[in-house]
Amino acid sequence: MEQLEKKYGLLTAIAMVVGVVIGSGVFFKADDVLTLTDGNIILALVAWAVGAFSMIFGALVFAEFAQRIEKSNGIVDYSEVAYGKKFGYLVGWFKGVLYFSPLSAILAWVAALYTMILLGSDNPTNALGTWILAVIYMLLTYLMNYFAPIIAGRFQVTTTVIKLIPLSLVAVGGMISGLINGVTMTNFTEAMSSVGSSSGTLASAVVATAFAYEGWTVAITINGEIKDSKKNLPKALTLGALIVFLVYVFYFLGIAGVLTTPEIVSEGDNAVNIVTNQLFGSTASVILTGFVIISCLGTLNGLVMSCIRVPHSLAIRNQGPAPKIISKINKKTNMPINSAILAGSLSFGYLLLWFFSLNETFGVYIALDEIPIVLVYGLYVFLYMWYIKNYKDLNFFSRYIKPIFATIGSLIILYGGITNPSIGMYLIVSVIVILIGLLFYRKEASVE
Repeated sequence: MEQLEKKYGLLTAIAMVVGVVIGSGVFFKADDVLTLTDGNIILALVAWAVGAFSMIFGALVFAEFAQRIEKSNGIVDYSEVAYGKKFGYLVGWFKGVLYFSPLSAILAWVAALYTMILLGSDNPTNALGTWILAVIYMLLTYLMNYFAPIIAGRFQVTTTVIKLIPLSLVAVGGMISGLINGVTMTNFTEAMSSVGSSSGTLASAVVATAFAYEGWTVAITINGEIKDSKKNLPKALTLGALIVFLVYVFYFLGIAGVLTTPEIVSEGDNAVNIVTNQLFGSTASVILTGFVIISCLGTLNGLVMSCIRVPHSLAIRNQGPAPKIISKINKKTNMPINSAILAGSLSFGYLLLWFFSLNETFGVYIALDEIPIVLVYGLYVFLYMWYIKNYKDLNFFSRYIKPIFATIGSLIILYGGITNPSIGMYLIVSVIVILIGLLFYRKEASVE
């Protein structure tokens, strides 16, 4: 079977973590988190911290895995070593069919949505132009990743740097403004007086932050292509997670320094536009929307990078449908052509499913943006437990504290996800897809 070349450095790996995590979520989940905590800024900050808690300690655990295990597609490698080839295969199947693909469809749609807003659309959520743009964004991203993977890597780094600019400006400008005008003090004073009486659902708020934080494991899908992976990947996971947490907290405090919490809740996704208008003027609001689009496209790019590689990582193990065909690599691009076609087909299929979901064609809204994330955190718990049992050479903090804290964060996200009304249908679909995946499992398969 054909292997991919090592072509990415530490900077690209960090950009995968930061660039995929910081996408659209931070812009349109801030008000959701406040709503779910009854407008209490202190509880909202706790929710952001707990979400980061799971991400940071999870990243520390996966960093240890990365130092010890390196094959092709980290999460599949770790699962295979921990629980055997069948479990590793099913994890890869799940990540490819039920995780990366639907999230890539969501991000293509969100990028298109903000583009339509920039173009002046009054009702972009389900406009024909939004769906056409989503298809175009998805297609162009797949083509770039297949025909120019090096450029795709540079695009990831560039969009990561670009998307940090508006977040930093809002964070710094908003916090300074809040200290001067007293809005920050007002928000915290009101929050202190209502912490005990708040009926907000903290666990559900944590799930909302989980969407904004998710993507930190994406970098491990290219571990086989990272130069000096056992040294650089752990650095990327750890540094990337810390950067994301700090950016999110300061950005959130920036928003809360300009608007009161009731205003943030009532304005919803439009709150960030009002904040930029007040801080920098009306022109800045338009520019911010452009930054958001770039941010979403950067996240989409990172997800597509992962989508393309998952079928190939299974095929080189002689697993999945038609492994000899899926594992083939184009010598000119050093990319797996048939794996890219299969992944692209799945992503476009989920884009169609998202269209049906928003229109409630099946009589119910399917939360493709949150439920796959909730389920994958359940998977991480199994890896954390194996880590504790088997890595006996580590010190007490590394062997127990890291995975236990990561597990606590994962369990909170799982608990919050159980309350989602559409989780039942998604679980049924997941079981069916996994059973289909078993039809392509080969007992005697091995990496060649």
